[in-house]
Amino acid sequence: MDRQTISRLAHAHHPIAAPLSDESVATLLERALGPEQEGRVLDLGCGQGGWLLRALAARPRRRAVGVDLDPGALTRARESAESAGVQRRLGLHHLDAREFTDREPFGLVLNVGATHAFGGLLPTLAAAREHLAPGGRVLVGEGFWEREPSSAALGGLGAAREEYADLATTVDRVVAAGWTPVFGHVSSPAEWDDYEFSWTGSLAAWALDHPGHPDAADARAAADLHRAEWLHGYRGTLGFVTLVLRRD
Repeated sequence: MDRQTISRLAHAHHPIAAPLSDESVATLLERALGPEQEGRVLDLGCGQGGWLLRALAARPRRRAVGVDLDPGALTRARESAESAGVQRRLGLHHLDAREFTDREPFGLVLNVGATHAFGGLLPTLAAAREHLAPGGRVLVGEGFWEREPSSAALGGLGAAREEYADLATTVDRVVAAGWTPVFGHVSSPAEWDDYEFSWTGSLAAWALDHPGHPDAADARAAADLHRAEWLHGYRGTLGFVTLVLRRD
């Protein structure tokens, strides 16, 4: 089973693919969208379109564009947009986010939990800057070290120590790159636990519900491995911060 399919199944009950509660998502979006009722929103790595669908619901005169490499996730986003009646205001592109271009800038650019698409946080912000209208905002979500990672944590994440920094250093780097945080949210332990139990539980439930499927064993193995890597490795070590930024 490929990684895109695993991710899509694992996020079946948690379409915001990050450790954020519905309340946190609503607050972050309200601050990121600002008071403007019109304008355009871009999500570079939109997945199933969770952020964009909520943005369109919150601002009935806004339009949105999503870019992602997973055709299955884009299909799910399109179906959800049709169910919500916002499909005419949403454009979806099956494309590498690094290759996306548009003639008009966007008032809000998002990348939450997908900075790997650009090679890290600062390259992501540099890419977002190219799409941002004057006075616009960026909503970005990134991991950081809550504490010094153990070898078990690094192994569970498949990450190197230098891949993340602590929270203070992470924010300092953002500021040094020419951005001002105007709001932010650090995911709580409860948000993390809910996300991880949902991720592993949704994937395991799919395997149990489809015992005859050729991918059922792979799905169950992926859920069991992820749960062990989280509980015995990076739980309490990896944090997640979501920032609303404006350019200096």
